[in-house]
Amino acid sequence: MARLKEYYNNDVAPALMKKFSYKSVMQIPKIDKVVINVGCGEARDNPKAIDAIVGDIAKITGQKAVVCLAKKSVANFKLREGMPNGVKVTLRGERMYEFIDRLFNLALPRVRDFRGINPNSFDGRGNYSLGVREQLIFPEIEYDKVDKVRGMDICIVTTAATDEEARELLSLMGAPFAR
Repeated sequence: MARLKEYYNNDVAPALMKKFSYKSVMQIPKIDKVVINVGCGEARDNPKAIDAIVGDIAKITGQKAVVCLAKKSVANFKLREGMPNGVKVTLRGERMYEFIDRLFNLALPRVRDFRGINPNSFDGRGNYSLGVREQLIFPEIEYDKVDKVRGMDICIVTTAATDEEARELLSLMGAPFAR
């Protein structure tokens, strides 16, 4: 699956260098990391939910996830400090490129009524975030073994200075932006 990294080095980087007329190869934007986050409010009632989410994320990413704990107590949510309330994983290197390849080419086209991802979900500093409503779009997840359908937030962090550079980088990497 090093195909996407080789594609970046051979095709994407020279195209970006030419389009934005960078003076140095170090100015060319690249993907720094991918952060996948799953919030789980039901974890306070059902401790097994966190284990199920960690298992799903491990299947999807190939890396063990970290359980996030509540920083503050919130009485309205019946949440105490130190209680588990989510799971996150940070991907870098080969696993990151492999995950992005599977996300763009396998998972997103499996979304019902998929017309492309929002081209305006950049944060102003070249990072892209998208939400996925269900984990079932990933081929690694078996439908029969899922206890509950959960969504996740996926944040692609780039070294691009502007949103335009990051949008061009992701579109050259194969991101299916909506027209």
